[in-house]
Amino acid sequence: MAVVGEASDGAEVLAAVDAHAPHVVLMDIRMPGMDGLAATELLRRRAAPPEVILLTAFHADEYVLRALQAGAVGFLLKDTAPEDILHAVQRVAAGDPFLSPAVLRQLLTHLDGDNATARRYQARVAMGQLSERELAVAIALSEGKSNADIGRELFLSLPTVKQHVSSILTKLELNNRTQIALLAHDAALPT
Repeated sequence: MAVVGEASDGAEVLAAVDAHAPHVVLMDIRMPGMDGLAATELLRRRAAPPEVILLTAFHADEYVLRALQAGAVGFLLKDTAPEDILHAVQRVAAGDPFLSPAVLRQLLTHLDGDNATARRYQARVAMGQLSERELAVAIALSEGKSNADIGRELFLSLPTVKQHVSSILTKLELNNRTQIALLAHDAALPT
């Protein structure tokens, strides 16, 4: 792992990504000028974008949800131990989403909150666009399974699992595996 660049605001992040083409961007949510959420949205719209992990001192629901909706695949609190940050970067670089345990607990509590019925309906409508096999892959993603685990469980090759994930992303107009997992969680489909 190597740090290839640094930036002090969201606009600089975009230029640094152009200059260095990193695999993973570790970004603060609160920055002067363009914040980390806006920079993440712009990065994720690019062809072959880097994965983004957002850091914040706050773990308010709206930040977590907005970060995931913007396309971030990781969310860490600033008081996360350095070795845990390195672990998160490695996981994200390997294609797995990563949320700090405190953030994950809060997010799941929020997702089961007041507007769960409307979200469940919308999620089920969206999931209805998927084939039976894509649906099984989406549910496995919501359970936190890796591509290799999904392949073993569903008797699929790794390239086939990756193709199903890509197809789900395209059909549902999502940016990453985390968004698939959240949608599948919202749908509350039987496993």
